[in-house]
Amino acid sequence: TGPMSSECLGSLLRITLRAEYFEDEYLSLSIVDHSGTAWELDAAMAAQCGYTVTYSTSSSIEFRASALSCHSHLEKDVFTLTIQIKAAHTPDMKNATTHLKSTSCHYGPWSPRELTCESNYMEVSVRREIPQTIKDLIQDKLENWALVFPEAKAEASIWQTVFHQPEEKKALLVSNAWSAGYGLNATDSRVLLRVPYTAAQVQLVKDQGITFSVLRSSTFYKHQWVILTVDTAVACPVDGVDYMNKTITWTVPKYIPPLSAGVTHFQDVLVEAGVDLHKLSAKEMACRKYVLLNELNAITMKIPIGAEGGYYKTSVSNGQLGTKYTINLFLEHQWEDDKWGLTKYTIIKEIETPFEQVEVAITNNSNLSVRLMNVSVGTFLPDVELVNLTIEGVTVAVSEAVQHGYLIHRTRYSNGSKAYVIQVPLDAPSVKKEYVREDMRAYTLNVTLAFIIHPSSETFVIPVIALSAVKDAVLPSARGFCDGRNLHLIITHGNVDQNWLPFISDWHLTPEAAQKYNYSLRDNGTHLTISVPFLSSHVNYEGFHTSAIKASLYLTLKDGITLAHRRAFSVSCIFSPSELTQCLPNGTVIITAIKLVGGEDLDTVLRDRGCKPSLVTEKTATFKFSMDTCGTSRRFNSTAVTYENEVLYFRPGNDTPIYRLKFRCSYAVKQTVGVQYEPKNAPPSIKPGFGCLALSLKIFKEKSYSQPYQESEYPVVKYLGEALYFEVELLQPKDARLDLNLEDCWATNSQSQDSFPRWHILIRGCENNQDSYRTVFHKVNYSPRVRFPQHLKRFEVRMFTFVQGTSLLQE
Repeated sequence: TGPMSSECLGSLLRITLRAEYFEDEYLSLSIVDHSGTAWELDAAMAAQCGYTVTYSTSSSIEFRASALSCHSHLEKDVFTLTIQIKAAHTPDMKNATTHLKSTSCHYGPWSPRELTCESNYMEVSVRREIPQTIKDLIQDKLENWALVFPEAKAEASIWQTVFHQPEEKKALLVSNAWSAGYGLNATDSRVLLRVPYTAAQVQLVKDQGITFSVLRSSTFYKHQWVILTVDTAVACPVDGVDYMNKTITWTVPKYIPPLSAGVTHFQDVLVEAGVDLHKLSAKEMACRKYVLLNELNAITMKIPIGAEGGYYKTSVSNGQLGTKYTINLFLEHQWEDDKWGLTKYTIIKEIETPFEQVEVAITNNSNLSVRLMNVSVGTFLPDVELVNLTIEGVTVAVSEAVQHGYLIHRTRYSNGSKAYVIQVPLDAPSVKKEYVREDMRAYTLNVTLAFIIHPSSETFVIPVIALSAVKDAVLPSARGFCDGRNLHLIITHGNVDQNWLPFISDWHLTPEAAQKYNYSLRDNGTHLTISVPFLSSHVNYEGFHTSAIKASLYLTLKDGITLAHRRAFSVSCIFSPSELTQCLPNGTVIITAIKLVGGEDLDTVLRDRGCKPSLVTEKTATFKFSMDTCGTSRRFNSTAVTYENEVLYFRPGNDTPIYRLKFRCSYAVKQTVGVQYEPKNAPPSIKPGFGCLALSLKIFKEKSYSQPYQESEYPVVKYLGEALYFEVELLQPKDARLDLNLEDCWATNSQSQDSFPRWHILIRGCENNQDSYRTVFHKVNYSPRVRFPQHLKRFEVRMFTFVQGTSLLQE
């Protein structure tokens, strides 16, 4: 009820700030004194004035104050303290909300000596007693102290403290002791000294193998005309905790020397223990399986790790996630001796077990029927919070994950622990998809989760890799066909081959490579189409018959990363040997003889074995000869004369051919040629006719005329004087009797061929004599791409621009 609750626990006051009221807020804690002034609390002030601030497992803040703290208001056996909490949403504490909490607690009766060992300070308070003999001597009126002890005129009733160290004694006046971090106070009945564990005069002393923080001191205080001294020694154990067999063992020696100087007789009065400052009865301890042993020289407490009363908290060590068990024990030991009478000794001990690594469970609960990956991560303790995810190298907050297709759910369990559930569709871009085999695809979720631990603000990450196999693979398929001169493969894409690459044998078929060999390679996203000419270095010739050739194209799809073979396709067709023959009008025959794939190394000849090929490649041998040579035979009929020859394949040293391929060329016997004669001095005339011609004009990158500019590369940028390589080709009809001749060619300053100015590049088939750089013609030779050289014209022009006077002309 409300943001704060308080509890009186003997000589201590505890105020708890509820976490749910201050979630995601910055806090400032102050102590309000009797005048209403608020003093902001820091670590040094807390240790000097008797305050302790800790965090519990639920992230609640716990504030503890001593009954004799600096700002406690004491009246009889009641002490009152007021604290102020400011809460804001920004570190600068603007627009902060202020909460006040004032609490009064009753405590008494006080023992003659009380010692408290808190987590950040040691405290000793002793009763102020005036011996009767001194009382009888004290005068009724006050004397002037300043005349006798000038240094004491500004001091309180405590005058000075003397610290006893092995090498020396050091006396500090109250003001100097406060500057050194000590807390001193005197009430009507008690003298108090409070010592931070980090104070300069604190020593570490061992007793029965246990280390104590020890301060030996005497405090002098004034009582009217008398100076009195009290022993204000204090000692607190700093270790004595062992962890064995899943059990915490805490040992505290009894009657240690710094607290028993001058004492000859001891007697135990009370030994009690508990958790979180609450005392436990013997029955309650037995239920929790606690053991409390009060032995002759020591008090021992045994707590099973994980027992009720403590809690686990999350920790990180070297990047590894783990837990520590924490329990806040306290021990109260009262004894009587012949010096002090009754001493009350209270130790508050927060014990934390060593780091123990834990494995985080990652469970794949994917629902493949709805194509949803569902991964559970955890469980985690309540002090862990998921703050962001890293998806494909991009870090996003949990609240933004939905924009990337991720749904994050937090599952809470009855014991306060939690787990996180990540849901993401299989088709999300960040889910990796990989073809495995047959109809199977593997879906991989790879995301890194970043967590924060409250209140320590430690962080850790957990990589989450979840794999699901789904039978949804659609493999690419293909169909093949041939036309008169090409082999075609049309591959229909599946859903697994987005990153597969086409190969012919070990040759990667890229668009650039296809263009170099005059192949066609097109991909519209759904289909990959490949066309390769019959006469090609990547076509396999697998069978010969007298009048037929079997040609095959083999294509392999390989993984784009591993280059593993994924899918193979092929197309095979029968071609006529006539595809290998060119019958020129001048009686010349060009035969391209092909070699069988994987076959023997055979001698390839014509009927006249003295006729050798003019060009030999890995897969072809080209013969160029006249009709009346190389053993060519001829046959006549009424309309045509037919010339025949054969390509013969011999094994070396054998006179019997193992393969024969017949080739023939036919010419019409009777042809009518019309010739018109004109007077000798009159120019010849040409009879006009009608028909369709298909022409192309291309610009090539190099003099080799192997790579034309593609449509996407226009406009072509060139410097003045650089060469432009033009090619004009007669595409249709494919008639070997036709010759292509260029008459006129000119350049204009715009896209209109009729515009001016213009400059002639060719005039009546010749270069322009007025050109500074004359047009250069290039010879066209036969090649696999060029079957009719007479159908092409190639020429070279130097880059120029139009000028008028000294100014450039632009459209």
